[in-house]
Parts: sequence; structure tokens; C-alpha cells
Amino acid sequence: MSTARTTIDFEQSGKQIGFVDIPHSPHEDAWGATRIPLAVIRNGSGPTVILQAGNHGDEYEGPITLGELIRELDPTRVRGRIIFLPAINTPAVMAGRRTSPVDGLNLNRTFPGDPEGTITQQISAYVSDVIMPMGNAYVDLHSGGSSLNILPSAIIEPAADPDLRSRNIAAALAFDAPLTVVIDNLGEPRTSTATAIRAGLVTIGTEMAGAGTVSLDALAICRRGVRNVLAHFGVLESDTPSPLARPEAILRIPGHDGYVLATTDGVFEPFHALGTTVKAGQDAGRIHNLADPAREPEVVRYAADGIVYGRRQPGRVVMGNCCVTVAAPYYGELR
Repeated sequence: MSTARTTIDFEQSGKQIGFVDIPHSPHEDAWGATRIPLAVIRNGSGPTVILQAGNHGDEYEGPITLGELIRELDPTRVRGRIIFLPAINTPAVMAGRRTSPVDGLNLNRTFPGDPEGTITQQISAYVSDVIMPMGNAYVDLHSGGSSLNILPSAIIEPAADPDLRSRNIAAALAFDAPLTVVIDNLGEPRTSTATAIRAGLVTIGTEMAGAGTVSLDALAICRRGVRNVLAHFGVLESDTPSPLARPEAILRIPGHDGYVLATTDGVFEPFHALGTTVKAGQDAGRIHNLADPAREPEVVRYAADGIVYGRRQPGRVVMGNCCVTVAAPYYGELR
């Protein structure tokens, strides 16, 4: 049984801005709460779209976009309901960290959560158990965070059901990012988007640059894309012509071979810029041991053909860190 509480009335018309309070009793506060920002805009009949950002606290374009939309959107323009979770992992957002400083957990590896677990597990349980059952569609806005810089893209979460898969692809293409990429997180079931798929929601994500900063280009893409996808779902009227769907341009991360991992500790020297076409077996970069100048750098190589889609941002790596990610053409089922 969840102890999370909110004063928001999800059935009320108009705009409401508030919080979800989860009781939290650390050393510094006997009877306090972790406050998760929540907003709802409802007007008339129509679908419910859940917009989430701040899943990781060092990814900024999504929270900025949703905060602006909460403040600026006139409820009379909405047809249906929008539920905003602009900083869902609030402790991590406030700390600017991928993981929560409260319990050390990555929110996006805790779904569907535990209402009696740690703060992070309680947050994911609230989303899974309370928010998702109200929705028809789910949009989870990510960036590369402080460890990766990723080409701005809309993300298709795979779905076994052909109809849901088709609707996911249509929604991702409607976002109209420069790239559309299929990412299954190597089959990881504990992500928010995988959980939304199991709940039957039309689901898309994003990757909006990263590198621990705010990309002006990616922020513009995110602002436009969120409005595009709300228009696609019929919740907003579009101010611009519908984007031209380009299913032939869909890419995917080709499983384990799409990730170039550090084979030793050191400093990674990349050989290619984002967007470069590369081949399996080609040198991707090398890792230098700066404290041992007599030691030759260790070369790491691509295991798949494609383009350089994401690249590590900090130079320092330890064995197992993701140095480069490759995206290749997607030849799977589109419908």
C-alpha cells in the first residue's frame, strides 16, 4: 500500500500544479516528505498523455521543456488530459546526478517499483500503479546525461504486439527528431518505457544530446517534438503542418555489438565524431594509461557497422564503461 499522497484531482478540469508527497524520515528531518512535482491540464474529452522527464537527474532538456509547457499552455487548447511529471526523480534532479543521492538507485532500473521500498522504488511504484493506469500514451524524455553525448533522437520502445508496435513507431516519427532509433536496452524489463509497454500504452522516448549541459539545438528539438507528439495524439491542435514520416530512416542499436566498452582503466581518445559512418572491426579509439608513459595505449574497436550515435563525454574511463554507441539501419517489422 503506497503512502504517497497528492492534492491534485486528476478528474478536475483546468490546470493544477502541485506535488506528490512521499513520507521520508532521514536523519535531518523526522517527519518530512520527498516532494515530486506534478501537474495536470484537463479540458473536455480526449486521450490522456503522460509526459515524464527527470528520470535521470543530469538530463536537462526534458525538464526544461515540460516546465515551460506547464507554465505556458492554455487549458482551453487541450482536448483530453495531460499529466506532467517534469522532475520525476526529484532527489537526483536536485543533485544533478543520474542516480538518487538518497538510496543510490537508478530510477530507470527499478520499475515497476515497490510501494514499501526505498524512495526511488516508491517513486517508480507510484508511476506504475497510479499514473500509468490513467494513461493512453507515455512519453519519457531523456538525454545523454553527464556521461554521454548522443545525437538528438526520438526513441522507439519495442513491443511484441504488432498494433502497439505500429502506433509506437508512428508516434516516434511524429515527434520529428533528426533521428529515430529503436532501443531495447538489451531487453532490460525494469525501465519506465518497458513498463509502459506492458501496460499497453503507446510509448516513446527521446535522447536529447547530453554531455552534462543544455544543448540549444536539442532543446529546440525537444520543445517542438513534444508539441508535435501531443498534436499526433489529438490532445493539442498543431500550429504547423504534420511532419513527414520517414520510416526508411529508422535506426537501431544492434544489441551488444552496438556498444564499445572500455577494456581497461585510463583516458579514452575517440577516433570519430558523432554521425560518422563506421565499420565492424574498425578502430574506435584507444585508452591511454597516463601514469605509465612506457605502456602502449589499448585500442578498442567497433563490433557493428553503422554511425557513431553516442560517445562518452568524460575522458576518464574504467573497464566496462561505454565509450561509443553505434546505430545501424533498422530492418525489423514496421507494422
